[in-house]
Amino acid sequence: MDYQIKLLDIEDYKSITRLWQKCGLSFRPSGRDSKDSISIEMKRAETGFIGMFDHDNLIGLVLVTSDGRKGWINRLAIDPSYQKQGLGSILIVEGERFLHQLGIKVIAALIEGENKPSFATFKKAGYVFHENIVYYSKRNSVED
Repeated sequence: MDYQIKLLDIEDYKSITRLWQKCGLSFRPSGRDSKDSISIEMKRAETGFIGMFDHDNLIGLVLVTSDGRKGWINRLAIDPSYQKQGLGSILIVEGERFLHQLGIKVIAALIEGENKPSFATFKKAGYVFHENIVYYSKRNSVED
């Protein structure tokens, strides 16, 4: 298992969106996931799109961000044909490393309820589930 891990840039956009779709993750191409929106997000020093490659093929991805107080790990995706090899755990560690370099000490993960495999992966990585926390969001549109 000799996969390359690197920060992604906007040239990887098609591979990123293809992987999200392949993994069944939500994708909003007319809103927050548009090429322009992701390009802006990638330019932020406190944001990392971390990819894992098998040769030139993007097989894993995690999005990490910091709000300055807390780090967030989102949208962990592993190509279904590469799952069950511990690759998600490797990307979590890479995301944590990115956030620790920013001085972040508390890291949380946002996982959509239907993404059961991620629940187990984060639990295995030492994350604690908080069933008493409720998430609210307000969006400008259904695409955001």
